[in-house]
Parts: sequence; C-alpha cells; structure tokens
Amino acid sequence: MDRRRFLQRLGTIAACAQINPDFLIASAFAQSARPLVFLSAENITGNWDPTAHTTLSQKNIEGFVMGFLTRTPMTLDDPGKVVYELATDIKLLDPHRLQITLRDGVTFHDGKPFKAEDVKATFEYGAQPDRPAQWYPGPTDTLTITTPDDRTVIVDTTKGGYPAHLFVFLASFLPIMSAKDVAEGPGGVLAKRLNGTGPFRFVEQRGNTTVLKAHEGYFKGKPAIPGIDFTFTADSTTRMLSLMNGQASIVERLEPEQVETVKGNPKIAVSRIVSVENKYLWFRCSKPPFNDVRLRLAACHAIDRSVILDVLGSAGHASSNFVSPVKFGYVDLKNYPAYDPDKAQALLAQAGFPKGKGLPPLEYITSVGFYPKTKEYGEIITAMLNEQGFPVTLTVLEPAAWNERLYHRPGGGPGHMIDCGWSTGSPEPDLVLRTHFHASSHRITGLEDPEVDASLDKERNAPTLEARKTILQTETMPLLAAKAPALSLFTSAMIHAMQADLKGLFIYPDGSIDAARTA
Repeated sequence: MDRRRFLQRLGTIAACAQINPDFLIASAFAQSARPLVFLSAENITGNWDPTAHTTLSQKNIEGFVMGFLTRTPMTLDDPGKVVYELATDIKLLDPHRLQITLRDGVTFHDGKPFKAEDVKATFEYGAQPDRPAQWYPGPTDTLTITTPDDRTVIVDTTKGGYPAHLFVFLASFLPIMSAKDVAEGPGGVLAKRLNGTGPFRFVEQRGNTTVLKAHEGYFKGKPAIPGIDFTFTADSTTRMLSLMNGQASIVERLEPEQVETVKGNPKIAVSRIVSVENKYLWFRCSKPPFNDVRLRLAACHAIDRSVILDVLGSAGHASSNFVSPVKFGYVDLKNYPAYDPDKAQALLAQAGFPKGKGLPPLEYITSVGFYPKTKEYGEIITAMLNEQGFPVTLTVLEPAAWNERLYHRPGGGPGHMIDCGWSTGSPEPDLVLRTHFHASSHRITGLEDPEVDASLDKERNAPTLEARKTILQTETMPLLAAKAPALSLFTSAMIHAMQADLKGLFIYPDGSIDAARTA
C-alpha cells in the first residue's frame, strides 16, 4: 500500500505486491541440507510470550516463527508501505471501525486452523495495560472486537474515542497468537514456547541456541532450508570469526572496522540498511537531577553528535528526531537540541549549578557487544559532559547485566542516563513516542509531564492520518525536543554479514528476516 494514496482516500487499503516475490535460498546452501546458523548479539529472556518482553533477539525469532496480519518493509522513500500476510484486506468502515479480512487455509504449528478468534484474542490480550510490549493505542476496555465469521474481524474503537486507523500500522507489529494459547493467560503455554503460523516452528531451547525447524504446512510452501539455529553470541569478534571460518551462516550488528575487513572477501556478503531503530541517551526523568528539564537540555547541548557519527562510520545515519526516518511522521526538527556549549553553561547556571558546581556524581550506563561502538562513543559522551561540568562516570556492562538495569522502577531506574536503542517492526511512531514518553508507560525515562501526555493524546486521536502527521510534525515532536526526556543520538544502520552462497534473504529494518521460500 502506498502511504500517500492511503492518506488521500483513507477509505480502503488497496492490495499490494509482494516485497520480494523471487526470493529463494541459493541452491548451493539449500541443497546442503544444513540449518541456517544465525549468531545474535542479544540474549533472550526465557519467557516466550510475545507480549511479555521488548527484547529484540526474541522479536527476531518471532519473525521466523510467528505470523503477522501485515508486514512493512519501511524504506526511506515509502515508510508506510504495507504487504498483506495473514490479512488479505483491511479497510475503514467509518472513523471508529476497521474491518480485517483474513487469509484462508492457514494453520498454527500445533495444527489449529487460523481463524478470526485468534486475531480477536491476540488484540484483546496484547492491549491489556500490564503487557510489557505495550503495542496498543488504548487498553482492552477501550476496544470492541467482533468476529462476524471465521474470516472477518471488526475492530471498534468508539469506547476509546480514538480512531480505528491507528491499527493500520500496528497490524504489522504484534504477532498473531492462538486463541487457545491466549486463554491460559501470562503464566500458561505462551510463556513456555512459540506457536505460530510462520515458515519455521519452535523446537527447543538448547543452552544459548533456539532451535527452529522448517514448517511443512506453511501456507506459502515449506522453506528450502531445513531449519535455523539462532544462537546468542555476545562478543562481536567471536561472531565475525565464526562467520569467516564457516561455522555461522549470518551474523548481525557488525562493527564498522569489521565491514572493512570482510567487504573484499568473495565468500562473504554484507547487507546495510537504514534501520527503524534510533539510539538514545535516555535520562532518568523521575529523579534528580534530570527531573529538571534545564539540566536535560544542558546535557543535550554538551554533546556533539557529529563526532559520534564519525566514530560509527557505516553503522550510523544522521537524524534529528525521536523516531527513525523510516517511521511515519518523521521530519528533521528545527528545535532539536544541537551542540552548543554556551547554551549548556547558561542552562546549568539557570538550574543553580554554574559550571556544574553542586551536581552529584552521575552514572551513565552502556552495553558492550550488542550495539556497535557503544563503549567508544560512550567514552566520548562522558568526556563531553565532564568538559561542561557534569561529573559523569561511564559504566560498561555485557548485554544481560545491562538489560537488567534498563527499565524504570520505583524511585527511578539505575544510574542517571542509559544508552539503548528501540526497534519496532512497524511504521507506527507511537511504538516509540507513547511507549517512552506518556505517563501511562514510563518504560525507561519515568517521565510524567501533563503537556507531553496531552500532545500525545491529541496526535493519537486525530481523525485522519494526514491530520495526525501534521500534529506529530508541528506540535508533538517539537514539544518533545523542548522537553528532552531523551536525546536521540543517531539512527542505526542495520549491518549483517553472511555466507555469499546464502542469497535472497529479505532483511527488514528492525533486523527480522524473511527466510522462507516464496516460489
């Protein structure tokens, strides 16, 4: 679906072409009968419920196993393009009612036929306010979901007062779960294994390796490769060496110098795309000193983001917004905090800490081994902040320990600032904005700001996508830039390296991969 055409008519979502209709695993690899070995940079949580986590490695595994109503390739020239998967048509009946028509002949891996009841159960379960994935435009009690027959779902948002078109982009984010599994609730079978409609089925967790096998009943045909071994390998050097010696088929999140090392190797291919993920310095806004907007802005003005991009090289892409350029509504913000030491000093003085005098010791937390160059640019940010008077110490942690310290908790999260990206497989901007900056969520920053809440509610409730885009670009996003609950440092470039005989993989901007045979 072309987003511009959708905005013009906002009535019926037109059918659209396959993203990669000629996709095939290269015959040399497929005929070897080897599983695809994917080395992941992030650990998994151990809870397989898709609504129970925001861990990117598990989202990537879900991309192999689970089915989605739609998929969104999210390119720079058309962020809103939609490709139908489990849905065959989506259209607005009126401003508060969205009708979804479902594909026939699809089954879950446990043999249950895919029906409208599964979409209804998924939406109602995923919209519960206590679900950490927080994908919904409003909680369950704001929705009425009916299923006139096994192939039709109608989403009615009248009770919530927000428009039904919000589900257009969200349809590509939440994987569809079996109603039978959802009925057991958070502590049931959902937590113990994945059961989807996708090209690969979950078999077992073997140490750090998630074992997937080809699904013979996949509605597009059994994949050409027999399975996938998805393995957590924290060290980027180990990942690269495993690829170079043939033990790994594909690795993610290459360091820039690793790209230079392998780009001339005829046995290895490299993929680079502008991702859906921005990297942020998140402030702990619920505790001193960054509960004061002046100090947040002072810290932002102390950081020269162009230096960080120089360090990142091919792994970074410049942006000046809280969402990636492949998200709906992106615009370069004129008031986005830029490097300006004089402004930093003026704001420090206004806040009562001239040249930083009187500020308590501050901790900036980052990870190593998951995102490229975090330690290197973390040291640069720490030095820049110290130069302006912020007494900052950098703490560098491996991914599991960093993950444990990431989120807000009573009294504020650990440290005072933390480095993290945020990647969601949908053009929907509220998967970033509302998740992190609305008081109903907190997530990392713990921000509670009535003005921000009101603006986020206003853009969400806009009657059309065109009106929503205008509010996002002229009101909500500039307000967030003025409040600075976080500083978006750059947009990540998604870099994968793979064996050269592994061709035709479609890599989405969130890092998930289409590895199913389509012909």
